[in-house]
Amino acid sequence: MQETRQHILEILKEAGQATVDELVAELRNRTGDITAVTVRYHLDILRSEGLVDASNVRRRRSPGRPQYIYALTEEAEAYFPKNYQSLADHLLGELKEKYPAAEVRDLIRAVAQRMAAEVGALPDDLDPEARLEQIAAFLTEKGYRASWEPVEGEGGTYLLHISNCPYHSVAGKHCELCLMDTELINLLTSDSSAATSHIANGADTCTYETHLS
Repeated sequence: MQETRQHILEILKEAGQATVDELVAELRNRTGDITAVTVRYHLDILRSEGLVDASNVRRRRSPGRPQYIYALTEEAEAYFPKNYQSLADHLLGELKEKYPAAEVRDLIRAVAQRMAAEVGALPDDLDPEARLEQIAAFLTEKGYRASWEPVEGEGGTYLLHISNCPYHSVAGKHCELCLMDTELINLLTSDSSAATSHIANGADTCTYETHLS
């Protein structure tokens, strides 16, 4: 992210909303001299990227054009630090200390069931490859970066690859998360998958062999 645009995002995050004049004043405190023309240029880029919105207008008390009021969109939240990994680590640690291993596994499976339910029922008439396309799209939306390929010479057999583990730094300490992913994949593929590799064990991808017909 270019420095001035990052500053604009930070200002809007702290203030909630701001006009061009207010952004200019705050940016001058942070970076030195800057013009309203330059700020508008950066705002246009941020708006084109879907990070900033200007849906409200503020009327001036003195003569002049109304001022647009700029605010962050939900997409802009990705540019601010999050502590989800640490939260997940602590929550799993507490669960494992307070509950038997079997109950923790049941809870993890229940989480996988909730995630799979977000997809909804896929049409019965979908062919295997169309089904895999929808499954891969859903997983990628959740941060897994999924892809698939057919296994040559074995009709109806496919490999589903996960190239990004959304909680990689936690999975090394909590193997239950790999169980959750395996359960999720099985739910999405109707219990037809088996894990053949895991990123947590040093592999480049988490790969699942699945049999669909």
